[in-house]
Formats: sequence, C-alpha cells, structure tokens
Amino acid sequence: MIDALVIGGGPAGLMAADVLSAAGKSVVVTDAMPTVGRKFLMAGKSGLNLTKDEPISEFEHNFGERKNVLSPVLKAFGPQDIRAWAEGLGQAVFTGTTGRVFPTVMKASPLLRAWLNRLTEQGVDIRTKWRWSGWQGADAAFDTPNGSATIVASTTVLALGGASWSKLGSNGAWAGALLDQVSPFQPANMGFVVPWSSHMEPHFGAAVKGCKLTAGDVSSRGEFVVSKVGVEGGGIYMVSAAVRDGAPLVLDLLPDMDMATIAKRLAAVKGKQSASNAMRKALKLDGVKRALFNEFGRGSGQSIAETVKALPFPALTPRPMDEAISTAGGVRFEALNDDLMLKSRAGVFCAGEMLDWEAPTGGYLINGCLATGRHAGHGALKYLQTL
Repeated sequence: MIDALVIGGGPAGLMAADVLSAAGKSVVVTDAMPTVGRKFLMAGKSGLNLTKDEPISEFEHNFGERKNVLSPVLKAFGPQDIRAWAEGLGQAVFTGTTGRVFPTVMKASPLLRAWLNRLTEQGVDIRTKWRWSGWQGADAAFDTPNGSATIVASTTVLALGGASWSKLGSNGAWAGALLDQVSPFQPANMGFVVPWSSHMEPHFGAAVKGCKLTAGDVSSRGEFVVSKVGVEGGGIYMVSAAVRDGAPLVLDLLPDMDMATIAKRLAAVKGKQSASNAMRKALKLDGVKRALFNEFGRGSGQSIAETVKALPFPALTPRPMDEAISTAGGVRFEALNDDLMLKSRAGVFCAGEMLDWEAPTGGYLINGCLATGRHAGHGALKYLQTL
C-alpha cells in the first residue's frame, strides 16, 4: 500500500503530490492522458499568467460566491506565495503593467519541466494513460494500456479537472462516480454567440480596445475580439459569469470621457454628418467601435452620447462548454470538510477545477487550482497522521 494516490496530473494534482512527497510520503500520480500538465501547457501559449499581484482582499473578490469558503485557502497560498514557488523552481517571474504575473520566459514548459524534475527527485511515481474508472471497494480502479488495474492507498487526492477542453483531458466524466455531491457543470470564461448582421463581416477578427464592459455589478476594462460567431477574449471572460447568469451586457466605448464632453464634441462637428462620421471626427472612434454602435445602438431611444457610454448588447448565448476555458459546477463544498476531504469517503480529498468554484482568467484560475491542490495535500498529510 502506498501513502498517497493523486488522480489527475494538472496543476492541482501536481501541487498535492509535491506537498505529500516533500513530507516523505510515497506518492503515485495517475493521469488519463499520455503526458501530464496538458492544460497547463496550453495556458502557457499566452504567457502563463500565474497570478495577479494585488491585495488579497481584492484578489479574493474575483472568486465570487465562493470567496468566503476559499479565503483561507487563498490566504495560505496567494499571489506572493505563487511568485516564491515559481522562483523556487528556478523560474524568474515579472509583473506586467496590469498586475498580472508571468514567468520571464513567457512559457509554461520550463516551469513544468523543473517541477516534474523535483517531483521525480522526491520519489513521485507518475503513471500516464491510466484512466480512473471509479472505486472497487476501498481501491481505486483504472483502465491502463495493460488492462484493468487497482491501487491501494492510505489517502487519495482527486484532481480530475472540470468539463471543458476534453481533448486535453478534462471532460467531467468522473462526476458519475460522485453522484449527488456534484453541482451541474456550466461554461465559464467563455465567448458568446452573436448573430451579426452582414455589415459586421469586415470587422471579424478585430480587437475592441479601450472600452469598459459591464454586466450586473461586474465590470472589465479588458479588450475583446469580434469573431465570425460572436465575441470572445479576456474582457468578455471577466464578465462572462454574470452574462451567462442573465445580466445584460453593456459596453462603454469611451470610458475615460464623460457624457457631457462627448455631447459637446459631437455638437461641435459642423454640417450634415452621419452618426458614424460624427463619431469618427469628433470622438476618434475606430471602425470596429463605430460598427458596434451601428449594430446595437440604432433605435435604442438614447442620444448618441448616451449610447456611446452605454451600448446595449442583445441577450447572448454562451459558446459550447467544451470551448470554454474553464467550468463552473463540480464537487460542492457542502460535501467537503475544511480540509477538502469528502464527508462521505474518509481519506479522499478533492482539488482544482473539479470543485464547484469559478474565477476569471488573469491569474485567478491557475492560482486557485494551485492553492486548492496545496490545501488538499496538507489535508491528506493531516489525515495520514491519524492512521
């Protein structure tokens, strides 16, 4: 029998394995894919935003309804701890102008490689192409390249991911093994379908910058992209949960200019001008912003200035869940104790995206996965001490 089994080789699972093996415990990590950390590496294609350098109270606020239950987890492994962890693996980091923290090399592979080397040095046994199929009594059952197999462990950490990006290993198929302990999955950090009119076609692929998006009580100053099928990108992802849950999306095309100034500039444009030309000349709005104004602002009953400051989007439909960067839903915190151990199965802990929480991109998502993995690892250590 081994001390600890970690099922799932993403950042949460690897962090749990790191904690346990550093304490001298025998650890096996299994993953259904041919290699571990696939979604982690995918995140690295855009620079691997590890965390956000901001006060912890502001940081926690981005975890929405789960901020209170996750507060002790994030306080124990927050932005400064993430920096120290990466640097401890020999990877220098830097903070960008928006507070986002990245490895200096702007890649995930060197960090993952250094991390796996450390795990190997600590005796961790990583087994790939081992797909968890549930429980056989107290044993964990797997489908492997050599047939069915079981592992007997004193404690287990489940870090099986959410239900998006199935090609990278996260498909939510594990939910059936936990039955009524799981809230339904929903897409998070996703784009939305927009049935564009033909006049938007020249702007497909254009980035909308220097604007403010608001949905309910959530706002974003990030940019987004107009695609053939709708809208996507960091600015949209920041407000996507609120939009998904029914809040209307409103766009401020000129967030750094008040309505009175906009109205004054428009009034100063002489002659008979179309609204589009007036906005181009007086407000310096680029083509894609003017196109959005024409798409959604006509017939709004507002003045041009009012519409520029509050351009209403129509009701939006999320893109398919498998296209989402992450998912909401998963193992409910009510089914877990404070150490993230299942109340229904002693010695089994849950971590990462398989938990019922969501957070926007921008460092919050990865930090949350690492922090819950660490917390579950320490919980498993505490449990082993009781045996």
